[in-house]
Amino acid sequence: MKATLQTIADELGVSRSTVSNAYSRPDQLSPELRARILSAAQRLGYAGPNPTARSLRSGKVNAIGVLLTDNLSMAFTDPYAVAYLRGLAEAASARETSLLLLNLPKDEAAGRRVISNAAVDAFCLYCVPDWHSALELVRSRGVPIVIGEDPQAFGPDASYVGIDERAAARRLGEHVANLGHRDIAVVAHWIVDDGVTSQVHADLADLRYYVTGERVRGFRDALLAAGVPWERVVLINAAANQREEGTEAAAHALDRLDRATAILCTSDVLALGVLDALRVRGLQAGRDVSVTGFDDIPEAEAAGLTTIRQPSVERGRLAGELLLDPPEDPALRRLTLPVSLVVRSTTGPNTAKEKS
Repeated sequence: MKATLQTIADELGVSRSTVSNAYSRPDQLSPELRARILSAAQRLGYAGPNPTARSLRSGKVNAIGVLLTDNLSMAFTDPYAVAYLRGLAEAASARETSLLLLNLPKDEAAGRRVISNAAVDAFCLYCVPDWHSALELVRSRGVPIVIGEDPQAFGPDASYVGIDERAAARRLGEHVANLGHRDIAVVAHWIVDDGVTSQVHADLADLRYYVTGERVRGFRDALLAAGVPWERVVLINAAANQREEGTEAAAHALDRLDRATAILCTSDVLALGVLDALRVRGLQAGRDVSVTGFDDIPEAEAAGLTTIRQPSVERGRLAGELLLDPPEDPALRRLTLPVSLVVRSTTGPNTAKEKS
């Protein structure tokens, strides 16, 4: 028969709770007694308390649910996501907690099932659209939540670790405008959710994905301030935040008579794809066409990419700490982190003849 707590207790002539304490509350026993219990358990083939039953009794499973988009692979392939999750994992590991990666399907009924079935003590929302109906279930679960996008999405009770996306993007737009660029394209993922990489015409007030909307609006703020009509800007939707989509998107800015002299991208990954497109066409970044990214992933420095640097690992670590060890003062649970403009070789003065 399979050994149980009671089997060990009968073997040693102690109570069942004493055997249980050897696993869950070792400080309640003398080292000698605990050693006797563990030795007997090993001899009788007892592996320890059932983790499911133990979690039901304690009400905790020691896991943070990390909500991602429907593309779960981004947790392993997107450089910024990898860095963020590394920081989150460091905070969780230091507190003997695990991460449970959860994909949120576009199908809202399926998304609600994901949330309902998740055995977690807290939720970290990473790259999740705040309009998804399944997020109402996240609110109703009554567990701690940390968000990194729209700071108003879950109200004052949710913790927040993020950056001022719009102000950061404005700095990139100002940098390009100050270099004299007026023929500008913007490459952004998820401007529209149709799975197609193409030029689009969109009302920026209607963009559903918070980060994309704020970054594009930041570009617009800077360009309008520099006297560039927004209608003059070529707005290009990338179907996904992938390098090959950046390459495809760049064609809509480069293969036209009024070729853009500068391309602003909402991520480094897309910008690296744009640089690939320039090379294929024999164009040099920073001389023929200026290119900017956003995030400052490791590949950005090697490519000489002008970008916004944000603290990826630190942002994830702080998110984990707020979930697992929140400060008593609610104001300290809302963190807006600093960013910096990093100017490299992919941006330079506009040398093209100014168009009327």
